[in-house]
Amino acid sequence: MLRRLLVLIVPLLVALVAALGVPLAFAVVQRESQETYLDRLGDASRFASLAENALASGRLTALREELVRYDRLYGIAAALVGTDGTVLESSRSPFPLTDEHVEVGLKAAFGGYRGDTDQSVWPWEDVDLVVVEPVGRDSEVVAAVVTISPTDRLRSAILRQWGVLALIGLIPMLGVVAVAWPMSRWVLRPVRKLDEATAAVAVGRLDARADELGGPPELRRLAASFNAMVDVVGRALRRQRAFVADASHQLRNPLASLRLAVDNLAPHVTDDAGREAQRIAVDEAEEMGRVLDTLLAATRLDSASAAEPVEVDGLLATHVPGWRALALAGEMRLEIAVPPGLRALEPPGGLGSVLDELVGNAIRLSGGTEVRIWGKAGDGHVELHVTDNGTGLTASERTAALSRFWRAPRHQNIPGTGLGLAICAELIESAGGHLDLQPAEPHGLDAVIRLTT
Repeated sequence: MLRRLLVLIVPLLVALVAALGVPLAFAVVQRESQETYLDRLGDASRFASLAENALASGRLTALREELVRYDRLYGIAAALVGTDGTVLESSRSPFPLTDEHVEVGLKAAFGGYRGDTDQSVWPWEDVDLVVVEPVGRDSEVVAAVVTISPTDRLRSAILRQWGVLALIGLIPMLGVVAVAWPMSRWVLRPVRKLDEATAAVAVGRLDARADELGGPPELRRLAASFNAMVDVVGRALRRQRAFVADASHQLRNPLASLRLAVDNLAPHVTDDAGREAQRIAVDEAEEMGRVLDTLLAATRLDSASAAEPVEVDGLLATHVPGWRALALAGEMRLEIAVPPGLRALEPPGGLGSVLDELVGNAIRLSGGTEVRIWGKAGDGHVELHVTDNGTGLTASERTAALSRFWRAPRHQNIPGTGLGLAICAELIESAGGHLDLQPAEPHGLDAVIRLTT
């Protein structure tokens, strides 16, 4: 976020500096070019005055010596050109009269006026500065003085001044960035801490807190409100878990007493109707006990720890013997087809307990003859399948089966609470995975566990 903020600020600063710097750069070019032009124009005017006197007296030798001395001293070619285009005197030979700027300047000078006085020289243009000054006045022009100046020094001077302008523009921009960087970090650090705390709370770490001490007052108040909200939620969850746990434990003793009393009635019940009623009472007491056990399991789920990586091979080696015994008791065949080397994040409470529930459901409720446990590795995830060849579930039943306390109508007479799959789904989701119930081919149910690696 800090980088995005700087990416937004820096282009604006560059645009502002450019908006001020570009006109100044143009002004530097025009000023330096004009100063150089006026300096050369002054020299050309002096030569024009000397040439007018020399032409009037017919003595051009002194003028030629002056032009040569000027060229040697400044490296600027100078010449006196007649109205017929011939070079009367020059500082060097041959003199480049064919230059476009020279031709244009001579045409203007012979017409009695100066040519283009706005000759801006840009640093990337390797051109000469041409100045043509007429000798004579108005229509009495008898010749013209031409000077051709190299612009190396002029272009270097312009570049130096541009560099100074760039440095002047860079200093405040660096200053703004130097101020904006710590200021942005000061503003965004509480936002980052709040984001980290929010992510931690989202995965169940209710001890995470945002920073209430750093940043602007508005962010400190927001962090304080967030921490207060987490405290309220944490207290509510703790009270809820405590209530469920306490209620379950408190009900255990009366339920155990009730079960014992019902069992003790057996010797005193002599008729068939009484024995049937006593049996039903025992079954109901056992069902109530299972409900209490499930409620306690749900309470432990809410306070479970974070997911940890687990080797699937070692887990299967521990649980497969129990599954085989359960399958043998249910007269079903158990097949294991999980490739070696699979590794995944184990949900809180253990991946083994989830597989125990799925395998137990397949053996008790599927009505099939075979349960197959197989798996495969994907891109960043592992899939484990518990597949049976029983009657399966409809699409609506597969969706409802992951809800708490749902049981299929045909399973109402089979012991169970309807909480097992719902708890398994929540356990797997808490580890960043997903539990999905799919139809098996050609019939049956395929419980798919998808876990990250």
